[in-house]
Order: sequence, then C-alpha cells, then structure tokens
Amino acid sequence: MEQRQSSSPVVLLSGGVGGARLARGLVAAMPPDDLTVVVNVGDDEVVYGLDVSPDLDTVAYTLAGREGPQGWGLAGDTFAVMGHLAALGVDASFRVGDADLATNLARTAARRSGEALSAVTARLAASYGVACRLLPATDDLLRTRLCTPAGEWLSFQEYFVRRGHRDEVAALAYEGAASSRPAPGVLEAIAATSLVIVAPSNPPLSIGPILAVPGIREAVEDARRVVAVSPLFGGRALKGPADRVMASLGLPPGNAGVLAAYDGLLTDLVVDEGDAADRESLDAGGVRLHAADTRIAQPEAAARFARWLLGLP
Repeated sequence: MEQRQSSSPVVLLSGGVGGARLARGLVAAMPPDDLTVVVNVGDDEVVYGLDVSPDLDTVAYTLAGREGPQGWGLAGDTFAVMGHLAALGVDASFRVGDADLATNLARTAARRSGEALSAVTARLAASYGVACRLLPATDDLLRTRLCTPAGEWLSFQEYFVRRGHRDEVAALAYEGAASSRPAPGVLEAIAATSLVIVAPSNPPLSIGPILAVPGIREAVEDARRVVAVSPLFGGRALKGPADRVMASLGLPPGNAGVLAAYDGLLTDLVVDEGDAADRESLDAGGVRLHAADTRIAQPEAAARFARWLLGLP
C-alpha cells in the first residue's frame, strides 16, 4: 500500500460529485484525520416527506467507495419503492434508490427528534466507514433558489432534476443564508488550517451557498492559502451547467469567470493542463495560476492529483 504523506490540517469546500472525487483523492494522499470537508446544503430538500441532502450523501458514498456509476447514489441500488410510488400515482421523477432511501429515512427520523444535521451527518458517515470529518456548511435551513428570465423562482431540485437544468438562470438567492450560522466545527477547522481548497464544483450553485453562511467567507479570506480547482475544461464543464450558469449570471467566460466568482478569496487557481495557456493570458490580479491534469473521475487519478496539489510550493 502506498504510504500517505504527512500533512497539516486541510479544509475542502465541496459540492457534490467533483468535490467528492477530490475528497477521495485527498484521503488517499494524507492522513484522513487531518481533512475536514465542508459541504453545500443549498441543494437539500424535502422529497417524499424525507429530508434529502444530496451533496452530503454524494461525498459520504464516494469516500466510502460506494457511489453509483454517475457519481451519485449508491452502486447497485434498486428502485422498487419508486416503482410502487409511481403505481400509487405519486410523481417519482426524483429517483431515490432503496438503500439511499434508508439513509434519508434515518436522517429524517433523527432530525424530527431534534438532532442537528451535523450530528446526523457525522453518525451516518461513520456508519459508512468515512474516515475524515464531514460537516454541513450549516445546521440551519438554507436553500438555493434560481430565477428564470421569465421571473419564475425554482427550488434547486426543481431546476436541476425535474427540469434537467435546461432553464437559463437570471438570478440566484440563498434563502435563509443571512440568518444561518456555520455548523459546529466549521469556523474552527478553517482557523486551524494553513490550506483551504475549493473543490472543482459549480462556483455559484455549489460553493456560493457555503460562502453565503455568515462568517465562512470571512474565515476563508483570513486563511493563509486558498487554492481553487477550476471545474472547467476549455471553458466548459464536463457535466452539469456550471459554464452556462456562470455566463447567464454575467461572469466572464472560462477560467476568468472562476477567478471573478471567487474574487478576493484566492491565493492560487489550478486549471486543467489543456488550459495551461490561461496562465499567460489571464489577468489573475495576484492569484498564482497552476496547470495540472484535473480529470479525477478515477480514484488513482484523484490521488495523484491530490498529492500534486498538497505539494504545491
């Protein structure tokens, strides 16, 4: 087995699939006890009467080596309950596998009994064998809302799942963010680290809700080093609507838009090796630019990239 390099504490700000894959690489490259993953909860929603936390579960399942083939859900899951719901006339377009449903049932029961989301998350992650610390950005109700050019406001899951993220996004709101507080341990983890990594997640939709929690952005600003990994390749996202959402919100195209989305936060930005020319063409405003192979879908590639990332001079 490959020896993991020693490290100081690291904090990763994460959305779903991209962040989960980078978290998996970091766990392979450093002592898991030194990693705290702070996860977006703006995608959370009540579905079928259950508290669903898609990004938290995606990160937990990936770190446990149990993620589905698309990067979310559980590998080998069945969908018998969805079939029964549909037969009863329920809209089952938001598909949750049977084993995944058990996670959501356990979360909902605990939340209804008064347990905080961070406590439930820690217990569920431990049950899956997750070795690093997994924290929601907040225990409070925070929901991402998206407005179409027609003025229609959508919940995140309505936009992303039920409507297949086809709508143009004219505006964003992080509902509940202003009155929320960071989950226990979030600010302490950021204060204790010399390295905050921003995952290759959608900047407005996945990282924006984390930074909207009062105190988190300020804590990141105070961190000694903040390294973001761009989610773009040749100006486009491999999956999902990141490039389209960034453009519709008025951010510049390509990696210039990533820099603009995190204006004032970053010391470093890592772009894919195919975009290495951006290091010469971008006005980075003092942000150090690096290029590497950022395609990390496979565990070996994620671990290799994580070792390179942790070794940045």
